[in-house]
Amino acid sequence: MSKYVYDFSEGNKDMKDLLGGKGANLAEMTNMGLPVPPGFTITTEACLRFLRDGGPPPEMLQEAGEHLGRLEETMDKRLGDPGDPLLVSVRSGAKFSMPGMMDTVLNLGLNDRSVEGLATQTEGDVRFARDAYRRFIQMFGKIVMGVPAEAFERALDETKEAKFEGAQDTDLDADDLAALIDRFKAIYRERTNEEFPQEPKDQLRLAIDAVFQSWNGKRARDYRRQNKISDDLGTAVNVVAMVFGNRGDDSGTGVAFTRDPSTGEKVPYGDYLPNAQGEDVVAGIRNTLQLEELQNLDPTSYGRLIQVMDILEGHYRDMCDIEFTIEKGKLWILQTRIGKRTALAEWVMAYDMLEEQLIDQETALLRVNADRLEELFKRRVKADGAAPIARGLNASPGAATGAVVFSADDAEARSKGDGEKVILVRRETTPDDYHGMIASQGILTSAGGTNSHAAVVARGEGIPAVCGADQIKIDLASRSFNANGTTVKEGDTITIDGFTGNVFVGELPLEESVLEKARAGDAEAREDEIWKAFERLMTIADERRRLRVRANADTPDQSANARARGAEGIGLCRTEHMFLGEERVDAVRQMIFAETDAEEEAAYQRLLPLQKGDFDGIFKAMDGLPVTVRLLDPPLHEFLPDLTTLSVEVALGQERGEDVGE
Repeated sequence: MSKYVYDFSEGNKDMKDLLGGKGANLAEMTNMGLPVPPGFTITTEACLRFLRDGGPPPEMLQEAGEHLGRLEETMDKRLGDPGDPLLVSVRSGAKFSMPGMMDTVLNLGLNDRSVEGLATQTEGDVRFARDAYRRFIQMFGKIVMGVPAEAFERALDETKEAKFEGAQDTDLDADDLAALIDRFKAIYRERTNEEFPQEPKDQLRLAIDAVFQSWNGKRARDYRRQNKISDDLGTAVNVVAMVFGNRGDDSGTGVAFTRDPSTGEKVPYGDYLPNAQGEDVVAGIRNTLQLEELQNLDPTSYGRLIQVMDILEGHYRDMCDIEFTIEKGKLWILQTRIGKRTALAEWVMAYDMLEEQLIDQETALLRVNADRLEELFKRRVKADGAAPIARGLNASPGAATGAVVFSADDAEARSKGDGEKVILVRRETTPDDYHGMIASQGILTSAGGTNSHAAVVARGEGIPAVCGADQIKIDLASRSFNANGTTVKEGDTITIDGFTGNVFVGELPLEESVLEKARAGDAEAREDEIWKAFERLMTIADERRRLRVRANADTPDQSANARARGAEGIGLCRTEHMFLGEERVDAVRQMIFAETDAEEEAAYQRLLPLQKGDFDGIFKAMDGLPVTVRLLDPPLHEFLPDLTTLSVEVALGQERGEDVGE
């Protein structure tokens, strides 16, 4: 008989297939003695059965009930108890990290009675209890029942505007929140034709179902397709006792990396948001503080967090991405995983950890992704004194230029339809924007931090991004944004620099990467950390490899570039690519349409010096290394003009009275 539910104390980090990455790591940290809230994990096998059968396995429901009972005993609280309620979060967690692609529900267990118990439990903090309840209604309605997020957000914005201009969530008092709860329940009733559920076990069952169903949501499918993750894995569900970062100024929530995921530097890095819940950080609702500012706000919690970060990096022997909450001065670790990083950071970290003897040579090689090597050669903005119109956080490196678009759908349509280069500009992105993000040259947001959704996705996909540029005021009604007095309309060209966080109007020139400069002999570039990492790891790779590498190259320039990058010859030189220039295509067409031997020979004589010159340059670049040549290969129609275009040109010529017989 299958076991569908595991307490955190029953698992370990090697059980990711069954418990998902989040569940396996929560179990590992629990067994390491780190401060993890208690809970249990429902397995990926239960998810696959749910998706296959259209509902949860009966055995799973029974096991989940038993484990919930144990959790209640551990916490000495009962789910939904009107006097002293247990609240839980319900979180997804697949084998491979899919940040933001599936669903999470917080504060589950609240209802009209237990919200008063939560206030009593927190020393009479009625405001906190009501804020937790309105968040739960909003999240449950959106994620579990499909109520549009905009309906809740509009009501929240109107409540803040009625308070005073520029009011934040934290400015709403207990009475404001009571009225907002009533509005949220009315929205829920109107959109679902049901009352908001008051039975906590019904809430839990529906939330578990929703997390399982989110495995097949569009954004999750898009992410798996982009990252080559199997659809057959399923997600686990983690049910965790709630801890609260929104209990006042001595509470907060954050995301921390044991090293800088953008540069690879060995420094603590991350975001912190006082008096907030975890989803607020990644959602970009408020601009975050940098992690080191926590040292001034709460030095004790900061010191403990640094200790935990050191323990986790030493244990996993890799950079760890950590989600944490501080509740009334008590640190809790909610998640850890191997952190996503830029290509630059990937190489620097592998080199540094090798030097620190944290990993061996083979592990260092496996840490760098050959498919992302190209990113190390990305160009940067060469500003030449150009003044940025705005500045945000350098969320993902690289420079990008493109036309401004304000929606993910427009980004995808203009990129795929017209091949246009676009920059997606948003206040903040959500997982629903993923398809437009990966279609864009770059991403610019006016809110959010370096661990917001936009930043995390951009770094993972190698897309330049600037986040939290709060000087930018977006007006979707006029399809434009204003930055410090400069108005930029949809379709206007901007340039963003993901290395510095600068935003420029127009198309700026770009400059070569540090690696390109170093390869060209630049002494300063050769002292840079990334060049040292590149040289060391490529030397190790050369010592260990058994294959020789040749390039695809069809022109002298391509051949010289391939040789400079270490190619040991050309594995495929496609002669048809030598004839793609306008002059050369005309000569090929002359050959195709030749009616006599003399006309055909004349075409060959036009082509001969062109092709001979190309081969001369290719062979010189290769300097005796082998070159494999493929003779003319494609169908002849590929050298001919498009028939529709040609028909239009002929018709227009006839209208003008031109001789179009030839």
